Amino acid sequence: MNRIAIACFAATTLVSGAYAATTAMSTAPSDSVTITDYYKQDVYNPQQSKIGSVDDVLVDKSGKVTALVIGVGGFLGAGEKDVIVPFTAVKNEKKNDKWYLTLDESKDSLKGAPGFQYNKTTTSWEPQKR
Repeated sequence: MNRIAIACFAATTLVSGAYAATTAMSTAPSDSVTITDYYKQDVYNPQQSKIGSVDDVLVDKSGKVTALVIGVGGFLGAGEKDVIVPFTAVKNEKKNDKWYLTLDESKDSLKGAPGFQYNKTTTSWEPQKR
């Protein structure tokens, strides 16, 4: 009985190890960036005035980043509104040896945009009820 248990454990270990070895990458893709370049980062207008912060990164079923959820307005999170902007609208810019996320919008225009709220049950962003 012990021999059967040990054989099963060994077989499971070998199969699991073989699977992991075939899915692991030996190098990071050269055309990729880390999500920390975006998630929880501040977003500025072209004049370097802060307009909000990235609250979430939206990804489609193929893994492509499609949009960013940006929290605008409010004070210390109170009264903040979440808006969704296309990922392609946000640019990474370097000024004074520091990287910034920039969006060609004003804080006021984003405050006027449709708001979204996160639904924990469906794990999706839904239009905010007025």
